[in-house]
Amino acid sequence: MISSSPSSSPLSSAYIFPRRRLSSPSFLPLSSPPPKPPLPSNSGEMKPDVASNSAVYLRRVFTAIVFLSAVVLSCFVLYRATDSVGLKMPMVYYYYYASGNPDLLSDDVSSDNSRLPDSKEFRLEKVLNDAAMEDKTVILTTLNEAWASPNSIIDLFLESFRFGEHTRKLLNHLVIIALDMKAFSRCLDIHTHCFALVTEGVNFSSEAYFMTPAYLKMMWSRIFFLQSVLELGFNFVFTDADVMWFRDPFPHFYFDADFQIACDHFSGISDGVENKPNGGFKFVRSNNRSIEFYKYWYSSREKFPGLHDQDVLNIIKNGTFIQDIGLKMRFLSTAYFGGFCEPSRDLNEVCTMHANCCFGLDSKLHDLRILLQDWKSYMSLPPRFKGSPLVSWRVPQNCSLDALLHFDLQSEDEKQEMDNNGKTDKRL
Repeated sequence: MISSSPSSSPLSSAYIFPRRRLSSPSFLPLSSPPPKPPLPSNSGEMKPDVASNSAVYLRRVFTAIVFLSAVVLSCFVLYRATDSVGLKMPMVYYYYYASGNPDLLSDDVSSDNSRLPDSKEFRLEKVLNDAAMEDKTVILTTLNEAWASPNSIIDLFLESFRFGEHTRKLLNHLVIIALDMKAFSRCLDIHTHCFALVTEGVNFSSEAYFMTPAYLKMMWSRIFFLQSVLELGFNFVFTDADVMWFRDPFPHFYFDADFQIACDHFSGISDGVENKPNGGFKFVRSNNRSIEFYKYWYSSREKFPGLHDQDVLNIIKNGTFIQDIGLKMRFLSTAYFGGFCEPSRDLNEVCTMHANCCFGLDSKLHDLRILLQDWKSYMSLPPRFKGSPLVSWRVPQNCSLDALLHFDLQSEDEKQEMDNNGKTDKRL
């Protein structure tokens, strides 16, 4: 809309903002110029000066920027202060092994946004840093839905730390790697450091029976993930959740070894390749040698299709690659790191016991509960009775080698029968 005020007339504007070419002597008449009309009496109706307006606008913008900068800086200082004194909520994280798939979220997790981790803010390195010891060592275990239900494997696992000797403090450095979202949800209820590792297109929630396709994929996914932990510069103790922790194992690790692993059967020689390693418990230091070894181990799955990581390790440990890269490998004695295959006989020395050489979740739970009760009974004894030869494990029972052999024979018979009927065994 055009204003009707005097200051808006063309004549007035021409005299307020005269053109320079009109003031040029070559265009002016010889007579004196006509007098300028008087300025409007109401000076309040004049338009503000453009330069003055620009200066005011810039001052306001500058003031707003300074204010916002002060707010952001204050929030950052407050965050760092609370983080340094430990005023923080339990860390939850989310990570996709492949590309993300929101459909993998279970109803009990996705319905509560407060329980969803932030994949942009929290990464693998963050959760490892929060749980790491001073030398950047973490304890890792994996968990799926089958082992995550109440009163199942994960509860016995955590209970062993609480009743072990000098093991409760190690829970501060334990990260539970959830392989599905229901396991992740359960982890949030029972532990501080949780990390969701989801493999696109693969369901690891159910029990994966030994040597089935699901089992093989789970084992090789684990090797790849542990390689990434090493590449981030973290040492790790990896432990299956069916390993009971009764004593602090760190005093029994070899200080000069890059890679050390428990055994199903121990020959008595820590560097003997004739040992039968078990990938359910190992301590690996992060360096160029261990990273190269894990890359080679993972890539070897293509050379030996149909074998799991433990079988492939038994093959490559006899090759020249380990010597070529200078990796120092040690095998841990079953006297300290035992299992149902070869138990640690002396309860005064045992550090961990693994429910290996065992088939089926029910059998594991049965024998692990007895194992944990045996340990509690041992801990309640007076010191003078703890060295008695009468103190020993009552397991394995359902996890005996005879039971495992019986299952193997039964599985072969079932497979033969199904082949005869022209069917394929779909059981996992």
